[in-house]
Amino acid sequence: MRALTAAYGLHGITATAPAERITAVVGANGAGKSTLLGVIAGVLPVVSGSVEVACARPALVTQHSEVSGTLPLTVRAAVSMGRWAHRGPWRRLSTEDRRIVAECMERLEIGDLAGRQLGTLSGGQRQRALVAQGLAQRASLLLLDEPAAGLDLAARRLIDDALAAARADGVTILRVTHDLAVAEAADHCLLLRDGRLVAAGPPEEVLTQDNVSTAWGVPRLTARA
Repeated sequence: MRALTAAYGLHGITATAPAERITAVVGANGAGKSTLLGVIAGVLPVVSGSVEVACARPALVTQHSEVSGTLPLTVRAAVSMGRWAHRGPWRRLSTEDRRIVAECMERLEIGDLAGRQLGTLSGGQRQRALVAQGLAQRASLLLLDEPAAGLDLAARRLIDDALAAARADGVTILRVTHDLAVAEAADHCLLLRDGRLVAAGPPEEVLTQDNVSTAWGVPRLTARA
């Protein structure tokens, strides 16, 4: 990203997300985190500056699926939608596609839910299904908007472990969060406030007392456990 300015309040952001690493896009509510993710994904327009993405079709995982929970869609079918980028929505899945879908469901421990309707799942189960769908796309760039927000500890750990495994497989990951503990566990951080970049780099250099105070407008007393 070079001098990136975009609609919905991003201003002059210049930063890089390292390849094959997890980058946390962190800041308070309204900082521009989700907007930045949308610009990188290509779903929000750039006003000025530029974004260079080394992936033709990044996988984007949001907190809420565009698929209505009232549709008769099973978990397996929802995760299988991640393969549409490769085969289109109307072609039958290949043996390899089905293997990838099964692997992604098992990685998120939702294999036993494969036949369940998406609309009957708990919030945590549904979010794991969306992450599995993103992983099933097998994109080299995975973008996630608060993938573990509001989930219990077990669900958060499953998602964290799945992302760590994807990173080990060579996937570059950008993960939006307002949770400092999540940011501290990342390889790289982009800290935002009001659509502007406060700091970028390793967590130990970015999440300093001064930077966090600037980003949130309050002193950082202790790291969150």
